[in-house]
Amino acid sequence: MNKNVWLLFCCQALMNAIMSGQTIMASLIGYKLSGSALNTLPMAIQMVSVMCASVIASHVFSRFGRKPGFWLGCAIAFCGSLTFASGIYFHNFVLYCAGAIPAGLGFGIAQHLRFAAAEVADADSKARAISLVLAGGVLAAIVGPEMVKRTHDLISDYTFLATYLYLPILPIITATLLCFVQLPPAPPKVTVHIPFSNILARPNFVAAVCASLAGYASMNLVMVSTPLQMVLCGFGVAATADVIRSHSVSMYAPGFFTGRLIQKFGVHQIIGIGSLITLTCVGINLYFPPLWGVFMVSLALLGLGWNFMFVGGTTMLTTAYSAQERVRVQATHDFIVFGSVAATALTSGAIESTAGWTTLNLVVVPPVVIAMAVVAWHYVARRQTVAA
Repeated sequence: MNKNVWLLFCCQALMNAIMSGQTIMASLIGYKLSGSALNTLPMAIQMVSVMCASVIASHVFSRFGRKPGFWLGCAIAFCGSLTFASGIYFHNFVLYCAGAIPAGLGFGIAQHLRFAAAEVADADSKARAISLVLAGGVLAAIVGPEMVKRTHDLISDYTFLATYLYLPILPIITATLLCFVQLPPAPPKVTVHIPFSNILARPNFVAAVCASLAGYASMNLVMVSTPLQMVLCGFGVAATADVIRSHSVSMYAPGFFTGRLIQKFGVHQIIGIGSLITLTCVGINLYFPPLWGVFMVSLALLGLGWNFMFVGGTTMLTTAYSAQERVRVQATHDFIVFGSVAATALTSGAIESTAGWTTLNLVVVPPVVIAMAVVAWHYVARRQTVAA
């Protein structure tokens, strides 16, 4: 791994740290400002913005290059944190929700750092470079929650205001590090426009989307409501930050070995194991008392299940398209997955406030079971095809 890859690793970690801290604060602030089931609306808006960021990124990168595009992402993320701070200062829920738009766009553009890593790495090290940059989420899982713990009460009359005033430091550092990264100009992209009906009819695509959607949506549904649930159970912000940290680490740390597990045991088996781990998380939340250690273990399992299902689904997706049509197929996959993530972020608070924590966890079961069934069907069908 060369210097550029390690710098991109640091950039990814810093930008992910913003989202990691936002995960802790969003539902708590949303509940305080709205006092209703709309407490997860800011996170839902942010995830919709993440979904839309790929459209902006593709235009900016193709016209101006990678580095100006990432600088734009840093500037947008900077504005997002300050808008969040303004919403808290003026006690304005609408203004706070408005901050989720630039925050999501900045985070979404930063997700393209892994593609930049592949471009600056040696030919034999592209896969390692991508994995290393994605693993920056592990460092983010430490930095983000720690910033929340140390700054949330520095301004006594405005909880979390100081945190949002500190968060803009992270995109500033990221923009500075990008000055030292040597990035090649983005090559022209050739996109083959194929009908969506053609894409949706492919068994590999269907199985991949089901695995990714169930893994990401179920994880997000439980995660965004956990901080509020912990506060309602009597835990403080520090305890909540520790739980979210363990969850974030369990999401990204397995990235160092998930690929090898898929190579050894098969993608269908790893997705199935991830599904069972996610259901185990649900069982713990349902049948164990709401203790700090219980939240810690269940959220760690939730992160691990997400990693196996999402990485497995993404790996399966690579078999669903040719080189010429990869952009359109990948965009369709991400649009469906992140659209579901935005929907779960919005409905999570409504489900918890109206039906309770138990029902929220039970909602996870059907999509995960369906994903397991679809992946199992795909596995059997593929074996029969190979045998024939």
